[in-house]
Amino acid sequence: MQASSTATAPARPLAELTIRGIILGGLITILFTAANVYLGLKVGLTFATSIPAAVISMAILRFFKNANILENNIVQTIASAAGTLAAIIFVLPGLILVGWWTGFPYWTTAAVCAVGGVLGVMFSVPLRRALVTGSDLPYPEGVAAAEVLKVGAGADGDVENAKGLRVIVFGSLISAGFALLAAMKLVAGEAAKNFRIGSSASGMSTSFSMALIGVGHLVGLSVGAAMFVGLLIAWTGLMPWFTHGLAGDDVSAIVSSTFRLKVRLVGAGTIGVAAVWTLLKILGPIFGGIRSAMAASRARQGGSILELTERDLPIGIVGLSILATLPPMAWLLWSFSAGGPIHDHGFTVIAGTILYILIIGIVIAAVCGYMAGLIGASNSPVSGVGILAVLGASLLLVAIYGHSTDVARTNALIAYALFTTAIVFSVATISNDNLQDLKTGQLVGATPWKQQFALVLGVIFGSLVIPVVLNVLKDSLGFVGMPNAGPNALSAPQAALISTLAKGVLGGDLDWTLLGFGAGIGVVMIVIDELLGRTGKMRLPPLGVGMGIYLPMSLTFLIPVGALIGHFYDKWAARTPNPGFAERMGVLTATGLIVGESLFGVAFAAIVAWYNRGSPIPPIDAPLAVVGEKFATIGLIAAPIVFAGLIWLLYSRTKAMVR
Repeated sequence: MQASSTATAPARPLAELTIRGIILGGLITILFTAANVYLGLKVGLTFATSIPAAVISMAILRFFKNANILENNIVQTIASAAGTLAAIIFVLPGLILVGWWTGFPYWTTAAVCAVGGVLGVMFSVPLRRALVTGSDLPYPEGVAAAEVLKVGAGADGDVENAKGLRVIVFGSLISAGFALLAAMKLVAGEAAKNFRIGSSASGMSTSFSMALIGVGHLVGLSVGAAMFVGLLIAWTGLMPWFTHGLAGDDVSAIVSSTFRLKVRLVGAGTIGVAAVWTLLKILGPIFGGIRSAMAASRARQGGSILELTERDLPIGIVGLSILATLPPMAWLLWSFSAGGPIHDHGFTVIAGTILYILIIGIVIAAVCGYMAGLIGASNSPVSGVGILAVLGASLLLVAIYGHSTDVARTNALIAYALFTTAIVFSVATISNDNLQDLKTGQLVGATPWKQQFALVLGVIFGSLVIPVVLNVLKDSLGFVGMPNAGPNALSAPQAALISTLAKGVLGGDLDWTLLGFGAGIGVVMIVIDELLGRTGKMRLPPLGVGMGIYLPMSLTFLIPVGALIGHFYDKWAARTPNPGFAERMGVLTATGLIVGESLFGVAFAAIVAWYNRGSPIPPIDAPLAVVGEKFATIGLIAAPIVFAGLIWLLYSRTKAMVR
């Protein structure tokens, strides 16, 4: 029998990498990079750009012919890589603060970001199989971004997607609406109280951030509980202990300095031990991922056709790309250190530095990818990894040069340690974001190698923008601690801390006891977590505990609350006639909370920048405020009531739509 001539031809694959998508991703990059640089220098926080970029991409590309979910995914991949790379501001301003730079040399700054960012992409390619396809990590922002893309692509023809779109939109409006009320000062954006406990002091604080509730829902109860344990260790144990007997009337100043200079170091020690343990546990899957990537490359060379969703960048190209970064890295290190003590042992030091960057970069890529999978890129304590990186770089220099009483010599070594850390930090920030994007790609059926190429493009776009924004902010506002800084200079908290640590190590006065104590806490938490794992009960990931110690309470308190809300919602969902649909609607509810606040964060950063375009003195940091300081008490009382009421309304509406 002759085959029918009307047989359906195989469907053509959807276009992913398109010129318009790359251009749109590059344009969004400029906006998000500028916003993240400003907010990071002002308050020490950056926001994840994947979801806002996906929303903007869908809103624009829907007017073009043949736009599809995979093209939108590439746009958000480019923009998220660049927005995340902006976290390099946690290190580079330190070179201004120690007096080594007076500005940010354009091509040097761009090259540091680009070299480290490309290494971050390449190091994380084999990790995709180990930590994305081969693990059950939650990847909250990656899952949320995928849900946004899927809902946007299918809402017109599917009842479930139509309901999901309404849930995301409603959640986004509530989240953005509350953030707008806070920006208008009608409700408080944060509540904090520091107080005496006998001869000690401590404090309590929370930010009224609906995005943190959404993150808590997505990461689940174990991570939320681990962060709460870390929070308790920091604020009911470490803080009263470290402040015991400290005199002074300004309790807030005592608590703030103690947390910054002591508690955070303990948290960094806990994160360090937990990170090493995590790395040891995932070494098997990592090597398995590398073997799998090599096998896939051989299969492709042998003529086999891999599924689109399994096609990473060939491992040979990954290796060549890594090698290609070594000459520019060596040139950067050599030219940066010209005329200083580094050139006394130039070849040895620079070769050792490159080896250090490669080894610690691989470790950091794995650890940051794991942390992003555990709790999300926005809340992952990358600055804690930066602390460990600068300690390693400083110790490397101490091993070669020892301690010196020559101030100029010591300052040159401090600057070199910070410059080395900047390259490592670029690796950390990109690997922290990369696997989140690849998780999104896995869930929407994207081709991994195209996303990995898009990530490299995002790194390049971001690298070209960052030095411009840094110089504009340095010239217009300045940084706290730099020469001639004004009263309204940007705080740059992480850069100040990391440069202080470099000074401490190379000057010989760093308190290693705090890091060691934190490491001890990490060992105890590893034992507890392993015992819980053997009993089959809920676990307490040690990295989650370390993050609870290291991050301010204002950023951690609501994540356990969101985890509890998500836990009880999922228990309710399990009792419904269609539990899978009900649970997905809960994920979309949490996604909406993240989307709304993220989009508002971008818009608000742009508004603040516009109002400050003429560098007014003092700078305008609350341009939308409609009430004065006299309303602060009412706003503080109203905030938790309105916040809790809106969360209740949102989840109640989601349940009503599921029934």
